[in-house]
Amino acid sequence: MSIVDWPAGERPREKLLQRGAAALSDAELLAIFLRTGVTGKSAVDLARELLDRFGDLTHLFATGEEEFCQVRGMGQAKYVQLQAVLEMARRALREEMKVGDALNSPRTVREYLQLLLSGRQQEVFVALFLDAQHRVIASEELFQGTLTQTSVYPREVVKRALHHNAAAVIFAHNHPSGVAEPSQSDRLLTDALKQALQLVDVRVLDHFIVAGMNGCSFAEKGML
Repeated sequence: MSIVDWPAGERPREKLLQRGAAALSDAELLAIFLRTGVTGKSAVDLARELLDRFGDLTHLFATGEEEFCQVRGMGQAKYVQLQAVLEMARRALREEMKVGDALNSPRTVREYLQLLLSGRQQEVFVALFLDAQHRVIASEELFQGTLTQTSVYPREVVKRALHHNAAAVIFAHNHPSGVAEPSQSDRLLTDALKQALQLVDVRVLDHFIVAGMNGCSFAEKGML
């Protein structure tokens, strides 16, 4: 049955207008993005197939062009559209962080970092550089590593903090393993970065670990 034949209250677009985007399932939201299905499959059916194949939205968003285009009904145009939507979401969150105190909007910071890092296949280390009012000056991916580790050099982090004339910094990195708990090496690295940055009067406000849609904050756990 085509979506146009569904009861109005069950069609994704009408449901969104009536109840808001939060009321929709992942498949329904994805179906709105897809707009149309393929022969024998509605947009919702196709969305469910994509989620079944890639596991969840996080891994779908991180899928490369070649693998994405292997799905029947998907192509380069849809891949480009998806990447554009993701980048717009990242930029919107980044702009929101620039005009407000990052400490007063931890949800925005967390959502931005999860959108940036979740689904990445290798470890990536990110720094958010902040001014004295804790507004974000810049976001930089400083180091990339392997599936299980990345090498982070405090000297290079200090150089970037001085380059941006930052008063504070928030660090983040991902765990492709899906385990959000900080390792002993994560704790040692955070301590080393704090000590290095204290020498140039830059505060470390937090260190987030992103593991899929889960996360861990050093500050919230009292580890800073």
